[in-house]
Amino acid sequence: MIKVKLMRLNITPRKTRMVTKLIKGKKAINVKNNLLFIDKKASRPILKLLNSALDIAEKSKLNVEDLFLSNIIVSEGPKRKTMRAGSRGHAKPIMKRSSHIELTLDTKNNK
Repeated sequence: MIKVKLMRLNITPRKTRMVTKLIKGKKAINVKNNLLFIDKKASRPILKLLNSALDIAEKSKLNVEDLFLSNIIVSEGPKRKTMRAGSRGHAKPIMKRSSHIELTLDTKNNK
């Protein structure tokens, strides 16, 4: 079982979860090919995270073909709060949201 994390990704969790719902529970090799063709901004950082997890699996001498995405969690990271000028001299708040991603690879025999 291999766990990797990506912290403070500057993409909202809602948009990131759209990508993770498509790949959860599939084989790692298939997910790698699928992420190349998903036309969302969040697919590139998730692909880099998956490649990092696969490299760790190779170094720990696990068979990469047997691995699948057992779990992928997207949680909300810290918010950057900025202000935008509003009417009559007021300031309107803007929340720039970020997300944390935790990816877990596992083999079928462990489940």
